[in-house]
Amino acid sequence: MEWIKTLHVSCVVLSFCGFFLRGVWMLSGSTLLQRRWVKIVPHVVDATLLTSALVMLYLFQWSVLEHQWLQVKIVALLVYIGLGMLALKPARSMRVRSGAWLAGLAVFLFIVSVALTKSVYGFMG
Repeated sequence: MEWIKTLHVSCVVLSFCGFFLRGVWMLSGSTLLQRRWVKIVPHVVDATLLTSALVMLYLFQWSVLEHQWLQVKIVALLVYIGLGMLALKPARSMRVRSGAWLAGLAVFLFIVSVALTKSVYGFMG
């Protein structure tokens, strides 16, 4: 079962690095954001991340209804996805996009802290 946790954590790191890098490219106006692989790879990583999370729920027999920290992670994940969409869609102003990117980074780190502490407050509590 350790392999699935390793896969999950590896995808967490890749997802964070990818979001961080795309945000840097967005802020600098880089044309790299338009590359085909930049638009595809994050979806593959995030799909693997979500799949590994579901497999862990099954293998560890965790119920989302029994663990509030899992509920918090899911809600925070939805917030993170929304912020990521705001940050990386070029139709918004740079101020909105950069603010959403920074907020997305903070929410991502909060999700990680909830996972590590298994507390609804993460490192803040």
